[in-house]
Amino acid sequence: MNQTGKPLLRTLMGSRHSPPPIWLMRQAGRHLSEYRALREKSSDFLNFCYSPELAVEATMQPVRRYRLDAAILFSDILVIPDAFGQGVRFVTGEGPKLDAIADGDPLPAFDADKLHDHLSPVYETVARLADELPDMVGLIGFAGAPWTVATYMVEGGSSRDYQKIRSWAYQNPDSFQILIDLLVDATAAYLGRQISHGAEAVQLFDSWAGVLPPVEFERWVIQPTAEIVRRLRIEHGDIPVIGFPRGAGAQYPVYAEQAGVDCISLDQTVPLDWAAKSLPQGMAVQGNLDNLLLLAGGEAMADAARAIIAAFSDRPHIFNLGHGILPETPPEHVERLCAVVRGED
Repeated sequence: MNQTGKPLLRTLMGSRHSPPPIWLMRQAGRHLSEYRALREKSSDFLNFCYSPELAVEATMQPVRRYRLDAAILFSDILVIPDAFGQGVRFVTGEGPKLDAIADGDPLPAFDADKLHDHLSPVYETVARLADELPDMVGLIGFAGAPWTVATYMVEGGSSRDYQKIRSWAYQNPDSFQILIDLLVDATAAYLGRQISHGAEAVQLFDSWAGVLPPVEFERWVIQPTAEIVRRLRIEHGDIPVIGFPRGAGAQYPVYAEQAGVDCISLDQTVPLDWAAKSLPQGMAVQGNLDNLLLLAGGEAMADAARAIIAAFSDRPHIFNLGHGILPETPPEHVERLCAVVRGED
């Protein structure tokens, strides 16, 4: 199948489609009964991510159920600190926990061979997916953006105020830059290897970009993303890159203009009219239905989805959520959302 025939890839290349292609963040996950059954086959979440047979099946499940236009690799953004040997673990009911690092702690030197050896099961998963996906379904690889991955490494997990990492970045930016540079090296290499194994587009998740004020946002979010994109362009040409600086608010336009991405993914707080007017004309947009509306379902969800499609009808648009599917979401609501987006409801 010619890749340019895939609606997702054509949209990322600048074409408009009606209806827009659709995929959903966290589409493979706990809202699916078949995923929960699959997850029971591995006692440890990272081992689950590193088991190609299980990861391929988890990736394929929502594509089969919902006939989506894209599959996104089933993995986690914390595989890179895990490859660094930081001690990543997932605690039920609490989320990820890491052995936190701080300013002054020794950082590993970037070792591409060691990184790729550790992450080779992920690359095998990508290669299998490239062979198994239906012809019209695009394959998206992904990684966490350096700022967001660094937040977990420094905070030791999730945080309410990100005090540790923001204090380090403010008080010793030169030292913090070393950590960010390490993550730029690792992320560019990791995404590049995903592309070599068959990923047709990649997304950078910067989930905690919104905690930074403008000057720091430019240094720790935009500049690292732009450098990763630059390296991918050198090695892989025009591979489409989607950027998701969640919570960026008024910083979305400058990110869109300076980060080098082909498509910008919007969270649910972004006003539709403002986004349509403020983002670069002709740039692909992804988003941005509130995941709580998907959880609620009904006419409120359907009306909001139609409003999003109408707002972005004059530019390339990939329908998605403003954040990932919540575990409690009924699959029937996702099925109806897909029907609404396709004009079947």
